[in-house]
Amino acid sequence: MNINQSAPPTLPYGQPQPAYPGYHPASYGGQPGSTVPPASYGPSYNGPVPGYQQTPPPGMSRAPPSSGVPPASTAQTPGGHATYSHFGQGDVQNGPSSTVQMQRHPGPQPFGPAPLAPVVSQPTVLQPYGPPPTSTQVTTQLAGMQISGAAAPAPPQTGLDYGPPTSGSFPNSGLYGSYPQGQAPPLNLAQGHPGTQPSQRSAPPQASSFTSPASGGPRMPSMTGPLLPGQGFGGPPVSQPNHVSSTPPQALPPGTQMTGPPGPPPSVHPSQAGYQLQQNGSFGPVRGPQPNYGSPYPGAPTFGSQPGPPQSLPPKRLDPDAIPSPIQVIEDDRNNRGSEPFVTDVRGQVPPLVTTNFLVKDQGNASPRYIRCTSYNIPCTSDVAKQAQVPLAAVIKPLARLPPEEASPYVVDHGESGPLRCNRCKAYMCPFMQFIEGGRRFQCCFCSCINDVPPQYFQHLDHTGRRVDAYDRPELSLGSYEFLATVDYCKNNKFPSPPAFIFMIDVSYNAIRSGLVRLLCEELKSLLDFLPREGGAEESAIRVGFVTYNKVLHFYNVKSSLAQPQMMVVSDVADMFVPLLDGFLVNVSESRTVITSLLDQIPEMFADTRETETVFAPVIQAGMEALKAAECAGKLFLFHTSLPIAEAPGKLKNRDDRKLINTDKEKTLFQAQTGAYQTLAKECVAQGCCVALFLFPNQYVDVATLSVVPQLTGGSVYKYACFQVENDQERFLSDLCRDVQKVVGFDAVMRVRTSTGIRAVDFFGAFYMSNTTDVELAGLDVDKTVTVEFKHDDRLNEESGALLQCALLYTSCAGQRRLRIHNLALNCCTQLADLYRNCETDTLINYMAKFAYRGVLNSPVKTVRDTLITQCAQILACYRKNCASPSSAGQLILPECMKLLPVYLNCVLKSDVLQPGAEVTTDDRAYVRQLVTSMDVAETNVFFYPRLLPLTKSPIENTTEPPAVRASEERLSNGDIYLLENGLNLFLWVGASVQQGVVQSLFNVSSFSHITSGLSVLPVLDNPLSKKVRGLIDSLRAQRSRYMKLIVVKQEDKLEMLFKHFLVEDKSLSGGASYVDFLCHMHKEIRQLLS
Repeated sequence: MNINQSAPPTLPYGQPQPAYPGYHPASYGGQPGSTVPPASYGPSYNGPVPGYQQTPPPGMSRAPPSSGVPPASTAQTPGGHATYSHFGQGDVQNGPSSTVQMQRHPGPQPFGPAPLAPVVSQPTVLQPYGPPPTSTQVTTQLAGMQISGAAAPAPPQTGLDYGPPTSGSFPNSGLYGSYPQGQAPPLNLAQGHPGTQPSQRSAPPQASSFTSPASGGPRMPSMTGPLLPGQGFGGPPVSQPNHVSSTPPQALPPGTQMTGPPGPPPSVHPSQAGYQLQQNGSFGPVRGPQPNYGSPYPGAPTFGSQPGPPQSLPPKRLDPDAIPSPIQVIEDDRNNRGSEPFVTDVRGQVPPLVTTNFLVKDQGNASPRYIRCTSYNIPCTSDVAKQAQVPLAAVIKPLARLPPEEASPYVVDHGESGPLRCNRCKAYMCPFMQFIEGGRRFQCCFCSCINDVPPQYFQHLDHTGRRVDAYDRPELSLGSYEFLATVDYCKNNKFPSPPAFIFMIDVSYNAIRSGLVRLLCEELKSLLDFLPREGGAEESAIRVGFVTYNKVLHFYNVKSSLAQPQMMVVSDVADMFVPLLDGFLVNVSESRTVITSLLDQIPEMFADTRETETVFAPVIQAGMEALKAAECAGKLFLFHTSLPIAEAPGKLKNRDDRKLINTDKEKTLFQAQTGAYQTLAKECVAQGCCVALFLFPNQYVDVATLSVVPQLTGGSVYKYACFQVENDQERFLSDLCRDVQKVVGFDAVMRVRTSTGIRAVDFFGAFYMSNTTDVELAGLDVDKTVTVEFKHDDRLNEESGALLQCALLYTSCAGQRRLRIHNLALNCCTQLADLYRNCETDTLINYMAKFAYRGVLNSPVKTVRDTLITQCAQILACYRKNCASPSSAGQLILPECMKLLPVYLNCVLKSDVLQPGAEVTTDDRAYVRQLVTSMDVAETNVFFYPRLLPLTKSPIENTTEPPAVRASEERLSNGDIYLLENGLNLFLWVGASVQQGVVQSLFNVSSFSHITSGLSVLPVLDNPLSKKVRGLIDSLRAQRSRYMKLIVVKQEDKLEMLFKHFLVEDKSLSGGASYVDFLCHMHKEIRQLLS
């Protein structure tokens, strides 16, 4: 189905929405957010959807409406897990599941006091309960859950029901997360009639369901006591804060209509007493607009109007609180898995989420900080894998930074013999190798080859067949460790020299005028004391050199014996050479005075320059030649301001053309203009020359082309558009310090080996590959990841599982050649249910985003988007068909582990690369595209689904991070202040009705109107609130690999457009669907596949 097809009267899914009249958004890296008010979904939404009901999912034969069944209000799950009934908004959607009784505050209700009974939270213990209620009560409960038999075993699932219930079961491990075995989740039930007793619970957890926006009739009358067939519940106001429980409002007298004029109860189809009619599939009579509805669906009467004939019942918006919440899943995982260490001694264990703080104890498998997989239980055959369509991939971060409580990998030195390896497949010794014949030989766990154990490595075996020294040797007991490499692992069979850093500074007119050159030279004086060093070394072994350039290059001799630095100019940029060897790369401590003198002179030397043109490729060429001459690897730090239009190799022209967007030629905007940079990058990799690029553009600089060399050499690109020293210096200097100081492995080669049955077939990240197996990295730092996809080439065995070994050969900052090894054992399965039960959605999204972002280089963006949607639909349809219990086609059933796949995938689809807003520049898109390519799972998680933190809800004395709320405008209260971060941006949103005392404490001004919009630094004030907020901002920045510049946004201010772009559950101005609408669209796609 075409997700971009147009359908009046709303704008189609892929088209930009009109902005506010007269508003011209400022150019910025992100696109503006949706400005459509909540009312654009139809009537203003303040409570759950009328007549909204939850239906049972799959699995159970449904009893006729007249038969007695257990009550909906306490539907039970197999396995002693109670299910959640329909949640009112604000119950436990955005916080830890609680076992205390939840109450609601009376809030502004659109229809007078809501007919809502108190929410009951059951204690999490198994209790015998009284008899089931009458059939009338059951069939009319909002949550309509029935159990009439045991379900077939299947993985836990979360179901969204978009139609009338046709099956009886409602099993689940809880709508928002699973619970420990044998312990039921807190049961929150909206109770509609007195005296209902929950039935006893038994059997394993399965699925929860939600009704569709179009599956039922108009708003129902509501009452206390037993409901009539077809009636639903009211709900609390949506404007409530997510973490606040409230007191129960007064109930209306029986029969009171909730909205609109009084009228008779809706007509109910005779064949479906107690259930609302399903309309033409699942979404109402019209196959209307794509998920981007700006108004009620076409032809839909307003809510609360008189019911008409059954076939024209109005579609309704899905309750945002009744669909899976990322915040709730994250919170549940933190509560359930954050307290215990994650011990890696079990094969195929799914780790806690990346958003959970946990300790890792390495006992044989690599820490999830080094490797995360899309699934920890992989299909035994390629047929099963093809059927499921779940990509089998690992996101590997070989040099990941560990928290202080965890030990770095041990370094093992086997002397001249070097590390022990398999003779056939060359895998390194690891805990999974099997020693035989009394320890004299070992069988390789990857290829089954039998190898002799060298005499110096021999050790006896114990009664279990393990070597008696297993726990004394890291390579026999740990998942991650390092070997010192012998000379055989070095280039030209000689040990490498310590690496060098070369700083290459653009001194053209733009760079001088903006103050960049002066700022940079001043910073370098102190920064050179913090070059990376090994272990306890007193000073860094890294040597440094300096080059400045515009249309020509200037090299500097800073030899320690000189009184003043000497400059040498190379004007023949077409044939680049290095004019000096001795004195160009020097030890910092030895040449300190000469270097300081040079850094003082550079800004003065070029202060009066009028040269605006720059070169680029020859600068990289020069740096690489200098490293080659010094016979060492190293890193170039380039500070560049403009499109390189001077006559020289790699000269570029301005090819920025927004008219290409949404055409087949759009892919050219992401491709390099010329092949020269690819060739240059290949030479850099061969020399171990890594490039970090800092860009300071005032206009188009062709990031797509300039980033080719950093991308292929394992470097980074930083971009500071319209750089101004006063606004951007903190961000730039922080990024520079971090990049200079971080640990880097130089001249690296990485190979991923697998046990028989699967092999690595595809790789994503910032690196170069000259063959199909070796990932070559001129430099690999602590933040870079390599994503690897695996495919079957044989059958796997359930008993032996599957093994991965990632081996990274690199030169350390001290010039030591090392091998870092990471091992991971996965389970294998013949049942699809086992695959779906052990998936990790965050890793899956990381892989899918990288796959899509590479796809835009060769395919139209629309094709890439459609491919993603189709793949997601196939994954979920396969689960529905093969693992879920049989149920009505009107239900959307999601696997428990993948219930956030639709919301996260929608965020990827709405991202600037795949669906740019009008003001997102071509350079911005190319920049984000290359950035995401080497992000780890934690970074993509927060990048695509930003964190929104309310600052004034928790007590001031509470210094811990406040619980997040969902990224939607509905969650913002105009009396509060919120922080939003996505790893690159940081916003402080201030509501128009914030208390004057809060404004004074934070901004040191008397009222909201006096706050400066766009402010990037909070005043340092001596009061608890100011200290708390500034502390929180500092802690958020410390968690991210790049400095996030703060932007203060006032409610109703023009900057709010930009802020709203990051509220990813809402519609975006560029045509991106809201979460609710995308879920509906996803369901259509799944139903089409199933039918």
